[in-house]
Amino acid sequence: MDPKIVWLFVFVGLYWAYCIFWGIKGALSAKTATDYFLAGRKISLWVFVLAATATSFSGWTFMGHPGLLYRDGFQYAYASFYAITIPFTGVIFLKRQWMLGKRFGFVTPGEMLSTYFKSDAVRLLVVLVALVFSVPYLGLQLRASGFLFNVLTDGMLGVEVGMWLLSAVVFIYVASGGLRAVAYVDTVQCILLAGGIIIIGVISLNAVGGWDKLNEGIGLLAQFDPKKTPDGYSHYIAIPGVIQFVAGLGVENPVGGAWTGIMVLTYMFALMGIHSAPAFTMWAFSNHSPKPFAPQQVWASSLGIGFCLFFFTAMQGLGAHLLGADTAFMAAHPEAVNNVLGQGLNGIDLMKSPGKQGMLVPALIYTMSETAPWLVGLLSVCALAAMQSTGAAYMSTAGGMLTRDLLKRFLIPNASHSTQKLFGRAGVGVIVLAALVVATTATDALVLLGGLAVAYGFQMWPSLIAICWWPFLTRQGIVVGLVLGLVAVTLTESIGVKTFDTPWGRWPWTIHSAGWGIFFNLGSAIIVSYMTQNKEELAHRMTFHNFLREHASLPAAKRSLIPAAWIITLTWFFFGIGPGAVIGNTIFGNPTDPTTWFVFGMPSIWAWQVIWWLLGVFMMWFLAYKMELSTVPEVEVVALQEDIGDIHLDVDRPS
Repeated sequence: MDPKIVWLFVFVGLYWAYCIFWGIKGALSAKTATDYFLAGRKISLWVFVLAATATSFSGWTFMGHPGLLYRDGFQYAYASFYAITIPFTGVIFLKRQWMLGKRFGFVTPGEMLSTYFKSDAVRLLVVLVALVFSVPYLGLQLRASGFLFNVLTDGMLGVEVGMWLLSAVVFIYVASGGLRAVAYVDTVQCILLAGGIIIIGVISLNAVGGWDKLNEGIGLLAQFDPKKTPDGYSHYIAIPGVIQFVAGLGVENPVGGAWTGIMVLTYMFALMGIHSAPAFTMWAFSNHSPKPFAPQQVWASSLGIGFCLFFFTAMQGLGAHLLGADTAFMAAHPEAVNNVLGQGLNGIDLMKSPGKQGMLVPALIYTMSETAPWLVGLLSVCALAAMQSTGAAYMSTAGGMLTRDLLKRFLIPNASHSTQKLFGRAGVGVIVLAALVVATTATDALVLLGGLAVAYGFQMWPSLIAICWWPFLTRQGIVVGLVLGLVAVTLTESIGVKTFDTPWGRWPWTIHSAGWGIFFNLGSAIIVSYMTQNKEELAHRMTFHNFLREHASLPAAKRSLIPAAWIITLTWFFFGIGPGAVIGNTIFGNPTDPTTWFVFGMPSIWAWQVIWWLLGVFMMWFLAYKMELSTVPEVEVVALQEDIGDIHLDVDRPS
């Protein structure tokens, strides 16, 4: 047998044994429903830091991101800013959600929001969002894992076989051990994810010939590129403007690429949906204190994963043009290409093969088959861990929501702990089977469904704004807004466009569906809330907000920093990932003349991204630590009860 396949099975076997070990250990320690669904609210600092980071950055970061960077160049590399915008949502909401969960004993976001709004309709909508987020997102990860196994075993294992194998192992340890097992497995998965990205980036850079050769090659690629922005620059090293008023990406492709400043901004909105999705509320509830939030958001995610993406993923994506993935460029500049990808890609030109860019990372791993077959096995496990990390968390939390928000609320109100755990495990099974069905039967639409999922998750922002910050928003406003937001997202994505034959196409005016969704969602929520104000309901909501103001308000000595926080945040969003990013095309050199690239020989757009990434890390530090949005509250939070499902809670009584 091929040595690389032997090593692949050795490393995968060891990794899966570790996963199952934690499944058994978690099952033995899950005595109550809260133990099973929230790890007893006792996840430790470093476990959360690593586990939440692994959950935030899925197999898409490892497998899909480099392929799109290869196809669209540095204009797509602005997506790497999700290393900051994903945890930015956590900075805004996680600490306050933790405080509410600790105080009132909430286990699921449905319990929290339905208690706050006195509405089961909100509870059901939250469960719906959790399902439409979890099932396609998990299906995408499972399908990608099967594809990886298929490529690296030279077709020995079919895509479906690899997919079902992964599903079986994930189901065993998630269903057995609950969130505790997911968290402890995720700690290793985080290390494997980040380590794998760095190693593959180093492999790419070494094969290209080093840093200078990489930038020289990018300069040649830009001059060779036939696809130009409206300003005449290569689409690889410039964004095509602030916005383009075209019918829609599904009808008429924008000139010079899709990633305008507005497109980048609204795409970041979609990815902010990862931390606003219901699953991350349960991650917040599972902590003993908010102490892990700031280091996870600032250092592990913004700094650590950002470093991996802005350098090593860029090396993979742009470097692939210099390694044989782009046959047209290789024919024009054979002197600049080291064709190490030819065997792994079997002659496929990724630039001429839409949808095939996901083959890039497996092909880069494949280049080590002869020289270091053991490394092929290790990197395969890194990719597998990346794909499994997100899926496991969403399986566990969605199973908990099905149990608590449907079974316990409507069918068996007095369900015992053992009954809840039993149905929680059954819920995990339902989620896995649904994801497998989607991954098997909707292969062509799977990527589109995955993109739809994160845009749906972002539609939770208004409801979280309501409970964490703004009591003005009413139950009626939130319900109407959420429904309209989900509809707007659907009608501006390919699935809705094709189903309803809409005239505007996908992502009209280069505005992502998440942007359209939040426009209708928040806008209608404000209007309806204005028309449905009620003193009694406001007094009920103020029970929560008075508690938050007492425990989470900024000290008087720091309140003068609030304007600075707004200015820093809005400036970063405008220039880092918004319309102002167009300045980055030319500020550090002429995109058409590599001799003018004076920042370490990098194209201007790359240097701009690195600078605003570092400024983004500063912004996150300022908000999380200086503004105390993610620090431990000075006033201790005293729990009224441990579990809202066991004791009736009258939130209107004086605290």
